[in-house]
Amino acid sequence: MARKTTARDVAEAAGVSPATVDRVLNGRGGVSPEKERRVLDWARSLKLDRALSLTAARTLRIAALIQPPVNPFHAKLAEEIARAAPVLEMFNMQIRVIHIAPAAPAEIAAKILAAMQTHDALIVSAEEDAGIAAACRAFAGRGPVVTLATDIAGSGRLGYVGPDNRRAGRVAGDLMGRFLGPEGGDVLMVVGMLAMRGQAERVEGLGAVFAERYPACRIAGPVESLEDGRRTGTLVREALVHRRGLRGIYLCTVGAREVVAALKAAGRRDVVLIVHELTAERRALLKAGAIDAVIDQNPEAEVRGAIDLLAHAFGRRDGPAPTHPPMIQIHTIENS
Repeated sequence: MARKTTARDVAEAAGVSPATVDRVLNGRGGVSPEKERRVLDWARSLKLDRALSLTAARTLRIAALIQPPVNPFHAKLAEEIARAAPVLEMFNMQIRVIHIAPAAPAEIAAKILAAMQTHDALIVSAEEDAGIAAACRAFAGRGPVVTLATDIAGSGRLGYVGPDNRRAGRVAGDLMGRFLGPEGGDVLMVVGMLAMRGQAERVEGLGAVFAERYPACRIAGPVESLEDGRRTGTLVREALVHRRGLRGIYLCTVGAREVVAALKAAGRRDVVLIVHELTAERRALLKAGAIDAVIDQNPEAEVRGAIDLLAHAFGRRDGPAPTHPPMIQIHTIENS
């Protein structure tokens, strides 16, 4: 009769102490993610009864640093995190949303370091900044870090979950070129902050497609809204006055309603408007014909991808870690 596997067997196989195995299997914490995963993997491999379930005993706390809900995309991220509660419960994980202000890198870095004291993992969607990257690296020394929607170079992150933003910019460029036709024209590109790596990559993608296939189209800007909808409206009104050749607007930030109002006030129904993120407000504007196309990066898939990546890192998800970026989707009035 085969001998029943014991916690000591798991400890020897995993190269840890029996006390560490006991802490992992009984959810008492105080064990690094790498050791916890090793213990759980060996416990399952050796068929230790208590470890056959994918649901581990200890609740993992994850900090998600995103912008306040005044930014419609980040509001959608928060909504999808809330909707993911059943999945999080399955993995015995909890996500706490911590709001961060854009263009405040020192404050963001401080919030990351504070979260490091009380959380096991970090999800962050922020600008590319040396101080933020350093704080992420410090966190990564204790638990996994996932960058969401926009990447941060030098962050020591476990992985990036989000769209290929250069490709998104190229898609916008192709749509704009087709809408404007052979005569082309100036296209005002409004971004939140160029310090957001994803937005800078969209600028690159748009410019590359214009140069390759639509030479009559020219980028005006890009200009930065600093994630302020009223500033977005002001930038567009100024461009309508000073750029007589303006024929398109590519909006990668907040302020869709303000842009539509500025175009209406100027009587410019001929200006093509392409925006990102299919929020409820933007869907309504699309249905009304005020927006020509919406490029959506599927925040639901992004949130789920980040959760799956962390669950895999902690040994709470079988199968390979997710590697494919969420696919962007194009919406027009016909499929809104």
